[in-house]
Amino acid sequence: MTEILRQQLTRNGLDEKIIEEIIECGRVRKLKTGELLISPDVPGNEMPVVINGLLKVSRRESPDSEIFLYFLEAGETCAMSLSCCLEGKKMAMRVTAEEDSEVWMVPIANLDMWVVKYASFRRFVFRSYQERFNELIGTLDTVVFAKMDERIYRYLLDKKQASGTYVIEKTHEQIAKDLNTSRVVVSRILKQMEKEEKIEQYRNRIEVL
Repeated sequence: MTEILRQQLTRNGLDEKIIEEIIECGRVRKLKTGELLISPDVPGNEMPVVINGLLKVSRRESPDSEIFLYFLEAGETCAMSLSCCLEGKKMAMRVTAEEDSEVWMVPIANLDMWVVKYASFRRFVFRSYQERFNELIGTLDTVVFAKMDERIYRYLLDKKQASGTYVIEKTHEQIAKDLNTSRVVVSRILKQMEKEEKIEQYRNRIEVL
């Protein structure tokens, strides 16, 4: 487990000393699909780094209104959680396991010191901010400017890229919830995409062609 984490952090440009500290003070947390890791109701006291699996970051306005923002893959951390951890604020987003995942949880007490002490960790934090910011801009552009069929197709492509598989294990209801639309609209658009041979549909799963 720690060896996989070590390899991922090395690929992200962190030097050996900070990697050792991250491994020494952190702990593994195993998540089942759909399990909540971070929410607005829980103050952030740990920084998550994905070891394997896939996490989904979303914003919820109410139990019936939620919008998907971006995915977190192996070796990545959530810039939102970093910001909340450093400032001691509650997380405005929800982070859930999109599939069975393992996450390395690092106490926030070390983050301020690491940012000052280690240039490689500082670059890692800034790069995480930049990558998540770019993804948020892409999501905003899609929501504001794209038609719903384009939003759905981009969502499927993002999930395919993040999970590394052409098969999307999602119901129409789940996709509708992530995109803050109705199941009827999603079903109609997916049916049209199937006619256009962009996808194939099966029970509770979609294959991107």
